[in-house]
Amino acid sequence: MAEIIPHWLTKQANLSPNKLATKTDNHKQVTFNELYTQSKQMAKQIARLNFKRNDRVAILSTNSLDMLIAIHALSYLDVIVVLLNTRLTSNELNYQLKDSNAQLLISTKEILEDKKLILPQIKTFDELKMLRPKSSTILNESIDLSEIYTIMYTSGTTGLPKAVGHTYGNHWWSAINSSLNLGLHADDKWLSPLPMFHVGGFSVFIKSAIYGMPVYLLTEYTKERLYQVIFKEDITIASLVTLMLADLIDYMEAERAPRKLRSILLGGGSVPKTLLGKAKDKEIPIVQSYGMTETSSQIITLSPTDALRKLGSAGKPLMSAEVKVDAKTNEIGEIYVKGPMVIDEYFNNEEATKESFKSGWLKTGDLGYLDEEGFLYVVDRRSDLIISGGENIYPTEVEEVLLSHPNIKEVAVVKKEDEKFGHVPVAFVVLEDKNNKLNVKTYLKDKLASYKQPKNYYYTDVLPRTASNKIKRFELEEALKD
Repeated sequence: MAEIIPHWLTKQANLSPNKLATKTDNHKQVTFNELYTQSKQMAKQIARLNFKRNDRVAILSTNSLDMLIAIHALSYLDVIVVLLNTRLTSNELNYQLKDSNAQLLISTKEILEDKKLILPQIKTFDELKMLRPKSSTILNESIDLSEIYTIMYTSGTTGLPKAVGHTYGNHWWSAINSSLNLGLHADDKWLSPLPMFHVGGFSVFIKSAIYGMPVYLLTEYTKERLYQVIFKEDITIASLVTLMLADLIDYMEAERAPRKLRSILLGGGSVPKTLLGKAKDKEIPIVQSYGMTETSSQIITLSPTDALRKLGSAGKPLMSAEVKVDAKTNEIGEIYVKGPMVIDEYFNNEEATKESFKSGWLKTGDLGYLDEEGFLYVVDRRSDLIISGGENIYPTEVEEVLLSHPNIKEVAVVKKEDEKFGHVPVAFVVLEDKNNKLNVKTYLKDKLASYKQPKNYYYTDVLPRTASNKIKRFELEEALKD
């Protein structure tokens, strides 16, 4: 039986019409009623392009009010929003457009001038605003929690990106569970410098509509802007990744965190202990979390009351979530999670679904352990995964591109610890012709997003392998520490 609730933005516009919904660093802001009105207007303009239920509409954009309005507008039309990463190459984006069967791409003039994208129907936000609204459009004033709302892509260990289809219910339960953990204060204002095409950034704006909470949106990230907003805009909660925390600490110099700031929700991979120590010295209230695209953002979070006592832990599962590790207490094993914020399957990918979902549990592929009190410690975000500045990088994807060069015989991409980015990718390369060193960076320039490209290259005669011929990535990572 379908579970139907009133549309969360419509509801909030009715409950708190004049309350600030979103403010940006380029001096734009909207109340909940203005956001509701503008979203419905855009929905009627998009309807002019004749979409039917469950059609896919892709958005390729950096953070902006236009992007937020479009995301809400598409929910009123009952179409699925495909969120694309602006840092991907044209080839990577075209694969995702084709795989998702998107009927329309919404972007900006600047991005479209930079990317070569293949889709019959492409519109900019400005072009959509010029369309005459279709007055006969019947807009959804309710939400079916079982229906898919968004598709975001996450890389798999094969290097092929997988489509993660989130239902409205996944996003709803993620927001509800977050508030049960962090609490909800009358004066809360959440800062989001994270891109909305990532689930961590997207989830903040679902929380905003459900909680009736204002969000400060950074349209362009710099350490100066991050500092100014946190110190001057009465921010109480911020969602950051390791890179941003390092930038903030660096820019603060001798200052201490503002008293108003009660939580910095830190995600996006492992955090160097030295950085956590610096945050503690500056009285920055770090709340570490663990989550993935498949869990609709955080699913395990360290509560504020345990933040200092269990420094380094990802915490305990949120209220309606569960976690288990296939090992004894304090022993490392694979992490499994379940809960209503976790997707049930990959979108149109039976093979990946069969591999990752077991009896209601999501097999994360990540390694960690549970202590005696049930706190989770994540040892590695998958044995081969590299998380750099909050972005997921899979070595196999980078290796496949490098191996397409005729003079590369073997290659292994591994992570190297970096205080600013958490980790960065580096490559160990075996050449066919040792005397013909090539400019690998130039070769990769148009084939992979810049954040996926190795920061250093090490040429070697042989790669260490196991008896079953698998590369010993751990040995290469250890060699980087010498």
